[in-house]
Amino acid sequence: MNIKEISGGIYYVGVNDRTTQRFEGLWPLPYGVSYNSYIIKSDKNVLVDTVEQSEAGLFIENIEKVLGGKDLDYLVINHMEPDHSGSIVDIVNRYPNVKIVGNALTINMIKGFYRLENSNHYLAVKDGDTINIGDKTLKFIMTPMVHWPETMMTYVCEPAIMFTGDAFGTFGALNGAVIDHEMNTDVYFHEMYRYYSNIVGKYGVHVQKALAKVAGIDIKMICPTHGPVWVEEFARVVELTDKLSKGEAEDGVVIVYGTMYGNTARYAEIAAQRFAENGIKNIKVYNATFAEISDILADIFRYKGLVIGGPTYSANLFPPIEALLKALEVRELKNKALGVFGSYTWASSATKLFHDYSLRLGLPLVSNVEIRQRGSEQNEEDIRMMADNIVHAIKLL
Repeated sequence: MNIKEISGGIYYVGVNDRTTQRFEGLWPLPYGVSYNSYIIKSDKNVLVDTVEQSEAGLFIENIEKVLGGKDLDYLVINHMEPDHSGSIVDIVNRYPNVKIVGNALTINMIKGFYRLENSNHYLAVKDGDTINIGDKTLKFIMTPMVHWPETMMTYVCEPAIMFTGDAFGTFGALNGAVIDHEMNTDVYFHEMYRYYSNIVGKYGVHVQKALAKVAGIDIKMICPTHGPVWVEEFARVVELTDKLSKGEAEDGVVIVYGTMYGNTARYAEIAAQRFAENGIKNIKVYNATFAEISDILADIFRYKGLVIGGPTYSANLFPPIEALLKALEVRELKNKALGVFGSYTWASSATKLFHDYSLRLGLPLVSNVEIRQRGSEQNEEDIRMMADNIVHAIKLL
């Protein structure tokens, strides 16, 4: 049982999932994932968010143990994605008098997902509304599109704790400890890059609005729906989220290539060597056919330089490379020094398609190298020049 009192009268009652292979059916979970939920005890008892339905049994046990036979008065839903709302019906069945607290969009989604039509179940709140539960006051802050339209945060004023939904979350199950200072958090920061780039990356503008909205609030503890409770590393988490949502990155280069017979791969290696000769220490090289796109996306968000290479394939881009470019387009990538190289045997399409994608991404090309068949010594020199130019461009970002 992952039960812990994280502040006076506030308890963590979440669960770990070490079984699901891919989050949202897409993103690998090598370290599992936690579904975080919290109980606030006072004259009235409040549950903040639920967990994925498959974990509902243990979740209910955790709640019953903390409540000790007392009733549950409110269920606050900050985010309706089913990994957090999936146990709503189980909670209503166990505590039939509970009031579900959410904004109008949340309530409509609950009805759509879970068919809870009785209006007596609900207490609708708007931005800035409060609920007094005794010695604690809950304040609701709307943060739409972080990363669904109904998302909000719940602030407990007296101990200055913010329940943030998916904001500031990370992949990775919790291994016994719950609060950051009780554990080594290295793996969670690594996974935070994957979590942000894979899940939230498209919504940077909305994340910035949410950060601005809560900037003046005294917050001593962040309680997200995935990953550790942030106390000592609070500032680091907020700073990282701020940078990622603004498109700011570290010095370094990601090289992603697709290849059928090794010719394109050869030029990726030449580029990597040239970056190293230029003093770039953070160089990540990925074969798009075999690498997990979630890892590629995380490093693309993390570093300033990006090189993508691939062959023409049936008059289109090599499919794993095209899939990556589409993923970047969805995420509205920005502030990258981008170079591309396309190869072909008898009919060139790759370089034009790379150019078209750069326009849709809004990223000007530092260089676009075209390589026929095995290529030439001049092509090798062109790739080295591309690397030199990207290093220069990185310094200007």
